[in-house]
Amino acid sequence: MESLYRAVNNILYCKRWKETLSFYRLLLQAPGNRLSDWFVEFHITKTARISIADESRASIKSAGGKGITLSLQVEDVNQAWIKMKACNLDPGQIVNHPWGARVFYLYDPEGSRIEIWEPS
Repeated sequence: MESLYRAVNNILYCKRWKETLSFYRLLLQAPGNRLSDWFVEFHITKTARISIADESRASIKSAGGKGITLSLQVEDVNQAWIKMKACNLDPGQIVNHPWGARVFYLYDPEGSRIEIWEPS
């Protein structure tokens, strides 16, 4: 059966909107598509997006990073780690997971966990 869905967008509502927006610009290496003065959408792939919204202007409040992990698969986890380090984004150590991946983690200004990984 064909999926009804054509794209995915994760929206992060943020108390620290300006800092979080700057963080994702560095992390994603993309300017973002400003849809308003309090909402920016980043196109990660053709059908995947991450949006940053200022909670003070939205009807939904920040989760403070609780229960959130954004998982981003890359081709080369070592190269991604070097880029994150060069941008002062404080990536953790690269580890091998038993589920067959090489991975490192970092956190955005809201406390949301970001998992950067490649299949091992």
